[in-house]
Amino acid sequence: MPLAAASADTGDTAWLLAATALVLLMTPGLALFYGGMVRTKSVLNMLMMSFVSIALVTVVWLAAGYSLTFGEDAAGGLIGGLEHAGMSGLGPDSVQGTVPTLLFATFQLTFAIITAALVSGAVADRAKFGAWLVFVPVWALLVYVPVAHWVWGPGGWILEKLGALDFAGGLPVEIVSGASGLALCLILGPRMGFKKDAMRPHNLPMVMLGAGLLWFGWFGFNAGSALGANGLAAAAFLNTLAAGCTGLLGWLFVEQKRDGHPTTLGAASGAVAGLVAITPSCGSVSLLGALVVGLAAGVVCSYAVSWKFKLNYDDSLDVVGVHLVGGVIGTLLIGVFAVESMTGGAEGLLYGGGLGQLGKQLLAVLVVGVYAFAVTYGIGRLIDATMGFRASEEQEQTGLDLTVHAETAYDHGVLGHGAPVSSSVVSPAQKVTPQA
Repeated sequence: MPLAAASADTGDTAWLLAATALVLLMTPGLALFYGGMVRTKSVLNMLMMSFVSIALVTVVWLAAGYSLTFGEDAAGGLIGGLEHAGMSGLGPDSVQGTVPTLLFATFQLTFAIITAALVSGAVADRAKFGAWLVFVPVWALLVYVPVAHWVWGPGGWILEKLGALDFAGGLPVEIVSGASGLALCLILGPRMGFKKDAMRPHNLPMVMLGAGLLWFGWFGFNAGSALGANGLAAAAFLNTLAAGCTGLLGWLFVEQKRDGHPTTLGAASGAVAGLVAITPSCGSVSLLGALVVGLAAGVVCSYAVSWKFKLNYDDSLDVVGVHLVGGVIGTLLIGVFAVESMTGGAEGLLYGGGLGQLGKQLLAVLVVGVYAFAVTYGIGRLIDATMGFRASEEQEQTGLDLTVHAETAYDHGVLGHGAPVSSSVVSPAQKVTPQA
């Protein structure tokens, strides 16, 4: 009697459909979060860098990204094959585990999208929009896709050979985006007025709204990575909530002690730092571990965001200080707090596992961080040498919204940055020519 064809579980499918929508919502949430943090003259440009990443990464992922990430390993754990290029062979009846393969591919696509969008925060206010359109698809194929294969793909060397753990993306999302952002901000150099002008967020309610949408979407990001409606998803969901809360409280504690004022920007940043750190570890640690992971990230990242002033790299919106540092914390602490009841085997240092798992986590962090930085630096340098990556001085001074997109975010124009501009300036009748 022939074996019955594999079929999808309706409960798991329903949950993953919802989780996919939640993760996709994170990129518009990130756009608001970043948009509120920049000055009025570049808020639309910031929003556009996130939204255009959705379109660019989707095309690349469907053409080759999914196959290279989740196709059968083709190079000793380094990259997948092209058997599913153009989503070839993946019909509605194809199943990955207990969910349709097309849904699994779409869920993974949303991770690739937000990783690219995260990088934009490091070069806010000064990157050419045209250069960003070239950078994103090349970067997605050469940086994100290989690392995602190492961590999650069949035969990936970090997953199957090294044995490092990463449940939902500390390595391919957080550390990759942070290391890539560092490379780009070194190439572009600091913004005009860096360390001289205040460059305060122009709209803190927008920042808080964006952070809230990110937190909401993060439940799909982490709990969805269980790929099923099950107990592991529930544990990852609760760990995500807990770490976001202790991250927020940790950051506010530092602000109060150091500055005398707990701020709304600190609350938003602390929650995000805790969520970043729990991303790789939400499926490996207990609730107690999640609370400690979030707290550690909130405290450490609140100090890390000031490193740019001492080391003179202009990470505009703290991609390095929050995502790279938070991702490193969360990935390493798996080696300390991992429990067998969550991992099914591996244990951290505090639970009798010794230093072995911590060593594996450290090696994975170092290799991924160095690879993402080096390849991104090469891509960025090539683009800079051929078409230029940084906007002109005039564009940066006037603001990218008006000079690139021929729009302003507010009717009263660009407040406090260059000459005031009335809304009529951006009328088509005025013949403003955008430049990318």
